[in-house]
Amino acid sequence: MSNYTSIKRRYGIVGRSPVLENALHTAVRVAPTELSILITGESGVGKEVFSRIIHDNSPRKHEKFIAINCGAIPEGTINSELFGHVKGAFTNATGDRKGYFETYDGGTIFLDEIGEMPLDTQTYLLRVLESGEFIRVGSSTVQRTDVRIVAATNRKLTDRIKSGKFREDLYYRLATVNIELPSLRERPEDIYLLFRYFANNFAERQGFDPVQIDDEARWLLENYRWPGNIRELKNVAEQLSILAEKRDLTAVDLLSMMPKLRERNLPAVTANASSDGMQEREILYKVLFDMKSDLNDLKGLIFELIRNNDLRVPDMGKIRSLQLPGAYPDAADEIDRRAGVEMEEFRSNTEDPIIVDTGLQRAYDRSEIVEEDLSLANAERELISKALKKHNGRRKEASNELGISERTLYRKIKEYEIEE
Repeated sequence: MSNYTSIKRRYGIVGRSPVLENALHTAVRVAPTELSILITGESGVGKEVFSRIIHDNSPRKHEKFIAINCGAIPEGTINSELFGHVKGAFTNATGDRKGYFETYDGGTIFLDEIGEMPLDTQTYLLRVLESGEFIRVGSSTVQRTDVRIVAATNRKLTDRIKSGKFREDLYYRLATVNIELPSLRERPEDIYLLFRYFANNFAERQGFDPVQIDDEARWLLENYRWPGNIRELKNVAEQLSILAEKRDLTAVDLLSMMPKLRERNLPAVTANASSDGMQEREILYKVLFDMKSDLNDLKGLIFELIRNNDLRVPDMGKIRSLQLPGAYPDAADEIDRRAGVEMEEFRSNTEDPIIVDTGLQRAYDRSEIVEEDLSLANAERELISKALKKHNGRRKEASNELGISERTLYRKIKEYEIEE
């Protein structure tokens, strides 16, 4: 078993996407060093887990570790929490108190949501990083500490710097090494694995069989946006495990319990895109969904014609292939019951058989082609191809226009085998 595999099992990391593997590889490589680390990524992607991996694989692994959410500590008390205070430093300071930097000397401090830290506290932190020195609130005595800082944020610190809310010199001290964790929508190949992992674990703890999902339900999960990332997926897996009356779930079952899964992870326009372009894409997606509904109605009409008019069709295989899950099951049974007799009559009868109107059949054939060619996947592929062509293959500019990351664009190009 490789070192990375054992680390994944120890910390419950599930997935095999290249972006995740790269982040894990970087974390393990920098862990034995004394460098400060900045972990970036959206909420719910596992930043604290990676901070523990760094600590547990460093020379400080036998020392103490603490995770501190900078956004959860009031601005008036954060300096005291981090650096301590002396008696009389402020109201209710009835005695001396050690801060985290003194208490966890020799260990690792994980500063989550570092972008929310007040500016004056950033000044104190910068001094610790540069010289290892700090002063308790209300004191004039300089003290020393030896802690390793691992920071994390779901905000773009460069934007905070431009707005004057984060110190640029502190940013470069923290980001000696930057580990960027991918969002869940950037690693769709891992979504089903994570769902099974969470569903199985929850079922084992509760003492019942885990829920299973079919291919269409899996497609729904893999194409949902997951704004809450791994935390949200775990919540969905546990909710389905509790709410579902059966253990084998279809896409219809998922949507009935969680309608939000209808939202798709499709290319989006950027904030700078024109309103006309946005309206055109919204219209395109609406047309595609409406066409899908019309095609389903057309299939139902064909079944009704066969059933109600006692029609005979020469190629019963094609008619059965139109069957939708759960739609007109009695019509399908009747087709199977009459198939053998009608085929014999068709072969022996020299007269023209009664068939479904050829115009309607041709309309259906054309509709199937439209459904295949204008699927959402093909629409997405077409949008990406046009963006690449417009910008002469420059991926960065194309990704900006589509409103997706360059990494996501690269994955989509490989997935759809788009020629640049």
